[in-house]
Amino acid sequence: MVIRRVLAPRIDFGALRRELGLPDSFPAAAQREADEAADAPPPAVADRTDVPFVTVDPATSRDLDQAMHLSRRPGGYRVRYAIADVATHVRPGGPLEEETWRRGQTVYLPDGNVPLHPHTLSEGAASLLPDVDRAAVLWTIDLDADGATVAVGLERALVRSRAKLDYPGVQVAADAGRLPDPIALLPEIGALLTARGLRRGAVNLPLPEQDVEPDGDGWRLVLRGPGPMEDHNAQISLLTGMAAADIMLAGRIGLLRTMPAPKPEAVARLRAAAAPLGVHWPDGVRVGEVLAGLDASRPRAAAFVDQAAELMRGAAYTAFDGELPEQPEHGGVAAAYAHVTAPLRRLADRYATEVCLALHEGRDVPEWARSALPRLPEVMASTDRTAGAATRGAIDLAEAVLLEHRVGETFSAAVLDADAPPNGPAKPGRVPGGTVALDDPPVRARCTGELPRGERVTVRLVTADPVGRKVLFERA
Repeated sequence: MVIRRVLAPRIDFGALRRELGLPDSFPAAAQREADEAADAPPPAVADRTDVPFVTVDPATSRDLDQAMHLSRRPGGYRVRYAIADVATHVRPGGPLEEETWRRGQTVYLPDGNVPLHPHTLSEGAASLLPDVDRAAVLWTIDLDADGATVAVGLERALVRSRAKLDYPGVQVAADAGRLPDPIALLPEIGALLTARGLRRGAVNLPLPEQDVEPDGDGWRLVLRGPGPMEDHNAQISLLTGMAAADIMLAGRIGLLRTMPAPKPEAVARLRAAAAPLGVHWPDGVRVGEVLAGLDASRPRAAAFVDQAAELMRGAAYTAFDGELPEQPEHGGVAAAYAHVTAPLRRLADRYATEVCLALHEGRDVPEWARSALPRLPEVMASTDRTAGAATRGAIDLAEAVLLEHRVGETFSAAVLDADAPPNGPAKPGRVPGGTVALDDPPVRARCTGELPRGERVTVRLVTADPVGRKVLFERA
């Protein structure tokens, strides 16, 4: 689902960048190291350039972390997943590594990203662009006919992508039954992995996401839900992250992405909300299975999904060395899981990958990677907050600009959440209200008044302030 509205031609995101303290360039020494690394010959590693990998990413992306090749094997499937080998380009203890620790992750804004690595690497020599040889960490994961992992291989390798595919194009090809050979099995394998996750108790929130995109000389506000092929693609990344977690837990050292399982009382509250919102929840059916069957474009289903987000709290990075974590699993995945598939964009992935390589090869974890593990959770938590603030701030600004000249108008909206009785008490000093979602333009914002969760209401715009990045409605 995509809903678009062209915005005013000029939105200045500079104030948001300054407010968040985002850098506009790399220190000279870090940039020089990146340029030298980009010019260096490829490493002497296993040659896997005969495998016809392809990448699947948003159409405008150039920081390509993953390339994929899927095939059948006797009794099941083989998943080859090549991940950009960023560690071959970043010298431990050098100025580039030091700068990546300051940044933590790539921050995406509508007028350009603030990359973790200089573009000469992130969109150049380290990116898995088509028709060039690239250093990669190659995961080879064998599955049985039901999608269960039966073997995992891991090596440094030279790979060559044959094509840069994008999600819309891949979805069109899948619908027409014309997927390229390297990913022809993606719908089949993705569906198996999704089903296995739901049986484990995995929970995925199918809410569409807001984004701000360039549109000629201006911008457009977009509301987009993931298509089936995007979901299938995500399953390959989850599969790899679970394999990485298993390797690190067996070796008793590593960095996991963790989150507590949904609390029983929270699940009970969500179940109590199902019937009033028209959501059928049969006995014995897990939360994830209920959510997977919903159409989040329907207001009442969207309100249920929004409330289900309360289950997904407490995500963190958990480092360990020797003693295993007391709680090693990720509640949304319903398994132990690690981030290893986006090293161009996330600092932690580079170090977790190096741990996996060492353990798989039966050698000691390099000291530069081992010593980094206990420091990574704090850095990633801090930069997660910055990246989240950038995304939300850009959307808030776009919404305010879009609506600035429509104060006083009324709109039809769906009530996603409400804090007024009977849905719960309002925060002290806050006028009762909740969150509403407009269809056109695709805006989510605060609204005051008595709001029946999951119902459609008419709301009046009372504030649209681009300077304060604030939009407020009241029930009309």
